[in-house]
Amino acid sequence: MAESHPSALSSSAVEKSVEEIWRSVLRMPEGRQDATFLELQGQSISAVRIIARIEDELGIQVDVGILFDDPDLATFTRAVVAAQQADERAGKA
Repeated sequence: MAESHPSALSSSAVEKSVEEIWRSVLRMPEGRQDATFLELQGQSISAVRIIARIEDELGIQVDVGILFDDPDLATFTRAVVAAQQADERAGKA
């Protein structure tokens, strides 16, 4: 798990990290900000990699199922930030 608690991370730091993870795992080319998970050839193994890295690097738990709703990067990032905020409200951070 990440050394920092999710609450210690700013939303902008989370957004930047999620984008780096997404780009790395899905090999998203520049200029494809609106490409969705499935358009980028996302599959179950890449979904697991993304979710695992978010949990390991950021300490934020996100349901893998959200990726199969075929989000683009911005939509997925909002879901991760929302999960972080929910953890903070629940006192898990």
